[in-house]
Amino acid sequence: MIGPLITSRVHETLRAALRDGASSVEASLDLERTRTRVTLGPDGWRWQGVTYPWLDVCRERTVYYWSGTAFEPVSRYTTSLIKLVPTEWGPPTFEIDGIKMLPTAQVSPVDDAAAKVALIDPRGKVILDTCGGLGYFAAWCLAGQAARVLSYEKNPDVLWLRSLNPWSPAPDAALALTEGDIAVQIATLSAASVDAVLHDPPRFGIAGELYSQEFYDQLSRVLRRKGRLFHYTGAPNRLTSGRDVPAEVARRLQRAGFATEQRLDGVLARKT
Repeated sequence: MIGPLITSRVHETLRAALRDGASSVEASLDLERTRTRVTLGPDGWRWQGVTYPWLDVCRERTVYYWSGTAFEPVSRYTTSLIKLVPTEWGPPTFEIDGIKMLPTAQVSPVDDAAAKVALIDPRGKVILDTCGGLGYFAAWCLAGQAARVLSYEKNPDVLWLRSLNPWSPAPDAALALTEGDIAVQIATLSAASVDAVLHDPPRFGIAGELYSQEFYDQLSRVLRRKGRLFHYTGAPNRLTSGRDVPAEVARRLQRAGFATEQRLDGVLARKT
């Protein structure tokens, strides 16, 4: 079980209740997935038979986990700084070197994933989830009764974030989670072996190979005829970037044998 997760909002809720003289308070210790009762004291707070210390510093935009001896930020620095970031919605996003990886300004990242998964109608399908991230696409595919989800994530630090995130689905018989680069791994998949694809790559400047004609040709190869693909592109500012990424993506997908249309913040394609 994932231990207690603390954010500045939760920490202040506990502190405020103690200042008001309360001996306990209801709060969420799993990023608003559930709520629980916490016992309060001057030296710490108690939950499920364990007493945890008050944090001396509890920073905003940071999620803390219990390491066994102290609360530590859910972040790692290997080649990039990768961290779990709380949102007002509950389900967290994550950042790589300060770049937010999931939309959160107007909608929960989980609800955003639900709208995109609905476009490919997961029921009964084998689905390729190319860039698994925190697993929100995969979670909705499973909720939508997909037959199987093949999910790939190449960054081990992102997989570590995922292991601590209560909103991320755990691998099971229906969810195969592979640590690997889909740009390489896709060559190991058989032709016409998946019914739908969810492609949510990092921005073009970070992972240009996942926007290449070669990669789109491979997506076409592994996807069955009439299969659907949703490709997240975002909406980069054309005036500052000098590029129309969604239009470029659509043209390459068309060359790979797809009919395309702009949907939500990406391109919905169907193999012809």
